[in-house]
Amino acid sequence: MDILETLKDDKEYYSGVGRNYLSNSDIGTLLNNPQQFGVAREDNKALAEGRYFHQLMIEPHKAVGTPMCDASTRTTKEYKSYCETLGLDFCMLKKECEEIENLVAIMKKNITFFDNIYRPDNKFEVPMIKEIHGKMFKGKADIVCSDMLIDLKTTSDINKFKYSARAYNYDSQAYIYQTLFGKPLVFYVVDKVTNQLGIFHPTDNFIADGEAKVKRAIEIHDKYFGPNKTDDIANHYIDSLLT
Repeated sequence: MDILETLKDDKEYYSGVGRNYLSNSDIGTLLNNPQQFGVAREDNKALAEGRYFHQLMIEPHKAVGTPMCDASTRTTKEYKSYCETLGLDFCMLKKECEEIENLVAIMKKNITFFDNIYRPDNKFEVPMIKEIHGKMFKGKADIVCSDMLIDLKTTSDINKFKYSARAYNYDSQAYIYQTLFGKPLVFYVVDKVTNQLGIFHPTDNFIADGEAKVKRAIEIHDKYFGPNKTDDIANHYIDSLLT
């Protein structure tokens, strides 16, 4: 079986054979709430919006038929009835989809963004696996160019992206993906509030901080979940100073 070919399937990547590999999302979980490691995440507004944005940008065929309810909020009877009829636990509101569609249009209208994202030789949603510090990791790059990787992001404040990037573990993502693909990763970002665009290039320091996070996460994984684990996750607690 060709693992990389199998991992192109989103179901296999997230819920199938892909579960045999660590990913950047696991880094955040292990560092911030290791009790949730390996626990499937329920769909929510942030995940759905991010998925829809990426699909419209680089895999528009997957966005066709996306369920969306034309209700004001998710507390309405209309929304609950819509989800029940389709057998869904969650779906996006039509107004949320329209907001994402507007962000996609803004990003595509920028000449630099369009030319770099849609180069003729670019490849989209490319999976890769590799051993990193003794653990097998997986990653799926949004866009693989001849000279770099492009990762598409939305943000609520592009002027604070350099700070939120660390909070959301984009530093460990940059390190992991750079290691997996052997190319630098660059973030192409659109602000959901102001519609401003930005291109952010990770520095060596940013990458080094990401590697440090990966190493700490692996230590936590080995302690509580590894084949030679030394402790039970029930014994985990936060020990910190209040200053």
